[in-house]
Amino acid sequence: MRKLKLQVQTTIDGFIAGPQGEMDWMVFDWSDDLKDYVTRLTDPIETILLGRTLAEGFIPHWAGVAADPQNPEHAAGKKFTETPKVVFTRTLKASPWERTALAQGDLTEEVNRLKQPPGGDLITYGGSRFASALIKARLIDDLHLFVNPVVLGRGLPIFQEVATQQAYHLANARTFDCGIIVLHYQPKSIAL
Repeated sequence: MRKLKLQVQTTIDGFIAGPQGEMDWMVFDWSDDLKDYVTRLTDPIETILLGRTLAEGFIPHWAGVAADPQNPEHAAGKKFTETPKVVFTRTLKASPWERTALAQGDLTEEVNRLKQPPGGDLITYGGSRFASALIKARLIDDLHLFVNPVVLGRGLPIFQEVATQQAYHLANARTFDCGIIVLHYQPKSIAL
């Protein structure tokens, strides 16, 4: 069965955005060691899962980056644009984006169906409600928290939907030259 990975930027106090969705607190000037880590994390990915709200910004942004060979993130833009995507939505009736299917059924059933075929892993990047719903449903196999060196005090929490205790195993912790720390967790039920 394919794994579902979550890669998400977070603050020290566990927010993935400010109260109004602000992301101006993130470290955008990533060091080469972090860029290499992300490349190794995303290379084996064959499908990207997104909530509708994040998809509306994510897909057009990376399409624009992919269309500009002079953009320093051109290779990442091509990867994100060419990788098939599944957008989880209850409002869209048809996908406005290329290489993007819609999932409108039960979250757990849809994700488990996507994990079944052989092949490379799946990844998601959030937003807050979608990522939290995936965590609550225990659908994430690898949780990669990119902890930025900032405290917001309030904002959109990554674990807002989680109502019961979940135990995790720390698979890896790594510091990067730009100040970000990546904490890689796996649910104890699957960690060895």
